[in-house]
Amino acid sequence: MTIPSGWVLWALLSACFAALTAIFAKVGIRGVDSDLATLIRTVVILLVLAPFVWLTGKWSNPLALSSKTLIFLALSAVATGASWVCYFRALQIGQAAQVAPVDKLSVVLVAVFAYAFLGERPSGQEWLGIMMVAGGVLLIALHKAPTGA
Repeated sequence: MTIPSGWVLWALLSACFAALTAIFAKVGIRGVDSDLATLIRTVVILLVLAPFVWLTGKWSNPLALSSKTLIFLALSAVATGASWVCYFRALQIGQAAQVAPVDKLSVVLVAVFAYAFLGERPSGQEWLGIMMVAGGVLLIALHKAPTGA
């Protein structure tokens, strides 16, 4: 067995950290307003990422970036914040094992949006995989499980 490299390695690490995010968040939001929890999470990310960027020599003046880049990064940040607020609220009232997979409906939406707006053209096999993800999300979402934290 070979160890994945390149984008696959980073994507697998992202998936692992995203899974831990759901578990840590579910424990962390007990007895805390989900919006406050989202703010705390955001501040911690800033406190960790800013020194990382500085110490690795990757800092550059953001104002030197094009206005298009800044606008789309700002839109991405707003979408991320909205996603986190919704995700934490869902985690607070639902089960992590249900909320996290439904949140991954984003996989399907990314494929559809990339097709519509970026001109990406997944193969038939890739569309089949995307539809399988959608089917799995539906199975999880329609399952009648007890609600609550």
